[in-house]
Amino acid sequence: MLPKLAVNKQEITEKSLHVAGHALLLLPVSKTFPEVPGWIELKAALKRRDLKLDALAKSPVAVQLPGGTLAVYAMLKPDASTFEAHELVRKGLALLLGEHPKALTLAVFGEAEFRARAADAAVYAALVNAVQLPSRKSKSDATLKSVQVFGEHAADGFARVKALAEGNSLTRSLTVQGPDELTPGVYRKRIKALAKEYGWTVEEYGFDKLKKMGAGAFCAVAQGSPAKDAAIVRVSYRGKAGKSGKNQPVAFVGKGICFDTGGHNLKPAKYMQGMHEDMNGSAVVLGILAAASKLKLPVALDGWVALAENHISPEAYRQNEVVKALNGTTIEIVHTDAEGRMVLADTLTLAARAKPRLIADFATLTGSMHYALGSRMSGVFATSSALAHQASRAAIASGERIVVFPYPEDYDSHLDSTVADVKQCSMEGEADHILATRFLSRFVGDTPWLHMDLSGHNCKGGLGAVMSDANGFGVAWGIALLDGLQS
Repeated sequence: MLPKLAVNKQEITEKSLHVAGHALLLLPVSKTFPEVPGWIELKAALKRRDLKLDALAKSPVAVQLPGGTLAVYAMLKPDASTFEAHELVRKGLALLLGEHPKALTLAVFGEAEFRARAADAAVYAALVNAVQLPSRKSKSDATLKSVQVFGEHAADGFARVKALAEGNSLTRSLTVQGPDELTPGVYRKRIKALAKEYGWTVEEYGFDKLKKMGAGAFCAVAQGSPAKDAAIVRVSYRGKAGKSGKNQPVAFVGKGICFDTGGHNLKPAKYMQGMHEDMNGSAVVLGILAAASKLKLPVALDGWVALAENHISPEAYRQNEVVKALNGTTIEIVHTDAEGRMVLADTLTLAARAKPRLIADFATLTGSMHYALGSRMSGVFATSSALAHQASRAAIASGERIVVFPYPEDYDSHLDSTVADVKQCSMEGEADHILATRFLSRFVGDTPWLHMDLSGHNCKGGLGAVMSDANGFGVAWGIALLDGLQS
């Protein structure tokens, strides 16, 4: 649950600051000291550290005020990107939230446009980091209960910021749950509860139904689990415009592998650690739908999540098998740890059959994307240059950075098979992020398509506005993408 938010359009006073307890003050970059509350103590602190005022644009400084308040001062550059603003605010808030306060004060100064941007960044970071993620520790830290904002009221009362924080927090809360807590069966129940909360409709395609339908790619992965609780779940949100039936839905597709052993090509311990987060793509989809629902966006959305586990067992699929996907494509199995593209193949086919205006999928799919970009950005592929530009604009607006990659047809030769229509992957693993995209492109038909390989979903020490390693990458980007589609 997000903390209570109170807004005061007036600038913070010296008296209010001295009783605040914990406060973050955001100012525009300047070389002369602005006479903001606490500026005398700030000036002394900078002098003691032999720092100039504009050093606050790189590293926030914490000052202990006479009344006991811990005040953190930071300066934002006027041309700072959304990502840069989020990063600076996160660093400032870390100095405060490390003390686990129950109340937090945010104050912004400067011209109206600056205050609006700074307040959005500060409120978003405060709300998203206030949420305690699931944990089974015997003792938990105090929870932030309230946030007060001075200097900016926001025309929408920060409704958008709150919706993004809620969607991001849902994504992270699902992602960090252990494999014994969030099995496919439990996940399905959780989705039904979320549907009731947000007003979604739910349609489930269970293992037996998918088997009868001919979804061989999904079932090849799912059959290794003795529970047989795997499913493809469709979750639908219809805004007011969507109810008229005149606008096509946007389909968001997510990989939901609740635990990935690698199957018969078993992962070593180093690479199996953290594989309960292999369902992060599905959590991103649900986070986007949650944020869109809170904002009551006038769009039609379908979320398709592929929920399964990749087990090693006598029933698990093996190398050199040939399976037939839902769209009739035969696939030669090369590596059982390339299970993500298998479950996505049939899920993308189902999504495409519903004739959406666009499909965007999210998956923690390839190690090669992580090698290409590290963990501070994610890679995206697009079926057109126009879509690629929309994806890039959404990244700039949201602060969730991406790199758009090509996936030319000549890479298909690496997936040529002598016994089936296509190989699942290549044994060499070279450019696997591109090969995986070429493979998946066979299952979307002519539907405009974006594919996000979530190399940035977990970044040690946090990323952007978010302090936890699991950062919910993709939720804010997805909402920004929807904004662009509506404009």
